[in-house]
Amino acid sequence: MASITSVASAQGPASAWSPLRLSVFRWLWIATLASNIGTWMHDVGAGWLMTSLSPSAVMVALVQTATSLPIFLLALPAGALSDIVDRRRYLIVVQVWMALVAAFLAILALTDEVTAWTLVALTFAMGVGTAMMMPAWAAVTPELVPRVQLQPAIALNSLGINVARAIGPALAGVIVSLWGTGAVFALNALSYVGVIWVLVRWRRQAPPGVLPSERFLGALRAGLRFARHAPALQAAVIRGLGFFLFASASWALLPLVARSLANGGPQAFGILVAMVGVGAVAGALLLPRLHERVSRDALVAGATVLYAVAMLALSSLDRLWLLALAMVVAGVAWISILSSLQVAAQMALPDWVRSRGLAVFMAAFMGSMALGSLLWGKVADLAGIATSLQIAAVGLVAAVALTWHWRISGFETVSLSPSMHWPAPIVHAGVTHDRGPVLVTIQYQAAPDRVDAFLSSLRMLGQRRRRDGAIAWAIYEDTERPNHFIESFCVESWLEHLRQHERVTDDDRALQDRIRGLLAEGRAPRVSHYVAPSGRSAPDVAVTPDDNEAER
Repeated sequence: MASITSVASAQGPASAWSPLRLSVFRWLWIATLASNIGTWMHDVGAGWLMTSLSPSAVMVALVQTATSLPIFLLALPAGALSDIVDRRRYLIVVQVWMALVAAFLAILALTDEVTAWTLVALTFAMGVGTAMMMPAWAAVTPELVPRVQLQPAIALNSLGINVARAIGPALAGVIVSLWGTGAVFALNALSYVGVIWVLVRWRRQAPPGVLPSERFLGALRAGLRFARHAPALQAAVIRGLGFFLFASASWALLPLVARSLANGGPQAFGILVAMVGVGAVAGALLLPRLHERVSRDALVAGATVLYAVAMLALSSLDRLWLLALAMVVAGVAWISILSSLQVAAQMALPDWVRSRGLAVFMAAFMGSMALGSLLWGKVADLAGIATSLQIAAVGLVAAVALTWHWRISGFETVSLSPSMHWPAPIVHAGVTHDRGPVLVTIQYQAAPDRVDAFLSSLRMLGQRRRRDGAIAWAIYEDTERPNHFIESFCVESWLEHLRQHERVTDDDRALQDRIRGLLAEGRAPRVSHYVAPSGRSAPDVAVTPDDNEAER
């Protein structure tokens, strides 16, 4: 195959399968499907191997923790890197790392040199690779397909993950029973080769940038600042914490449930995990119709209760076919919740911070899975597997009520596309990118009968100023002139303020238009910019007006 590019035209309406007509997406989707099958095989092999190396429920649960904890620790730094470096090269390096770790574990397993703690350490190393990969992988899809095909492309990615979840575990159960866990780890190492090959062949066309790339620490701070002032993203994170902390019990203890069956073994474990994938595929096909009938909040609540019922079944049933049915139900509920929360997080994020915002969601997701796995493993050691699962199921239902206040519906019509409506500020030659901090002031004359509405809208705007880079924001009223206000906000540098110009969205513009409609007739806002003195003489050319009338 010759080199492949991401250039594509969007002609006609997008169908569910139309992204597969694009060569780079098609080849990457096929390679990723094979890699995901290998990953699920690896997870089953690692979980089952630990039940042979240690009888402790805590040690078995620690495999899930070692997988999830790195994502909690590293997702945000990985998201910052993904937003500022070439994603293709970055992903190649990460894929090579994961292939080497899987190959090393395969060698140790095939030579019977692996110990319980070695397995935990290498699982953690695989988790580090996953943590570094996930934000970049989530953010790369919009580069592979036209905007009109983005939704079906995301749906195909989800379908591929769940098809792999259905195939990989069952295949791993057979391979482990015939040739041992070392063969599973070796096949997983080989599964990365296809993804690496496609990424090497991909001729990525990086989006042009007018401003210099963000520095790592600055990008990290910007991502955290955005998450702190983005209520829609926070709602998705909180609802996720409420679910995954308790749902982690089923994943952590499933190997022990399979081993406790009368005819339990690696095949039984593989079948149970595969049934989750079968349920997830079925759930993915049902989701479009469900979204037409119920809100995202109601869907997450209902699916959480359904997952709790499946966990109660897991704690009390002792026949494989009944447990398999319970796992199908769990898969339907799992994909309904995870998909709904991921869509809510995606809709809360503009393009400039997408990797970092998704990284925050992933960190919360995997952090709660890691903590929950340890917690429920310890409860199982103290009170038994069935009791641990039952307590977690009750916690799931309680979490629905406790997190209901944070809504994830109602953001479908919010446009986060860049509006670019702020006029470029006029500056003298001495105002360079590194000058700062920057103070921006905007004077308003509110209509006397609209002051309360004006202040309420302005506080909403202040939250968005902070979200997009302001390190401080305030509003003051003039003591001499009634209803005359000054809004001020500070930014770290002039370059950061220019980035604010690129981050303003269509939704922000609508809010600013609403604020302008609350002002006294004929009194437009007046904007002024100031930078901290540089310690040297200012040039003679000074053309920045203090009272420049602007859209802000």
